[in-house]
Amino acid sequence: MTTPEITIATPADRDAVVKSLVAAFVKDPILRCLFPDEETYPRYAAAFFGHLFDKRVHQSSIWTLGGGASVAIWEPPAGSPTGSPEGGLAAHYPADVLARVQSYDDAVHAALPTFPFWYLGVLGTHPDSAGRGWGRAVMRAGLARAAAEGLPAILETSNPVNVELYRRAGWEVAGFLSEPVPTWIMQQPPR
Repeated sequence: MTTPEITIATPADRDAVVKSLVAAFVKDPILRCLFPDEETYPRYAAAFFGHLFDKRVHQSSIWTLGGGASVAIWEPPAGSPTGSPEGGLAAHYPADVLARVQSYDDAVHAALPTFPFWYLGVLGTHPDSAGRGWGRAVMRAGLARAAAEGLPAILETSNPVNVELYRRAGWEVAGFLSEPVPTWIMQQPPR
């Protein structure tokens, strides 16, 4: 089976991308910390990923594969990473949920470097398409863009299993946050 073509997402891809990411992150430690309730997780996670998609889709920095089954949402260095989630999410969350999202966002941004970098904000594959190497493929598209600009790439993950996966893909641990859940900041030097 051949790998489908990697494409840059357009607004028309929003629903498929959000659906894939909600499914991909259902057991993710930070998403479950932010949205612990089983009943509201799908709605809150969809608002979260939809907000990130909307902020970045016009920057041509969201790569997809398989009709949105695998997604890498990158933030270019000009706005690395763009501000507070509060404004776009306030209408979707009660105050306690919004406070958790904002607190995590603030903690991560305080731990990120001050030099220019490409930021891999989200990398996920719908469980129905997992194990095909698609996540690595869409990640490489953003890494190639960072390398073309001579810039490093940064990401954070709260899933300890991902730390080793990212290491095998050339990432190095550059920092660590212990709260609200253990979170690794990782960097890939420019190539």
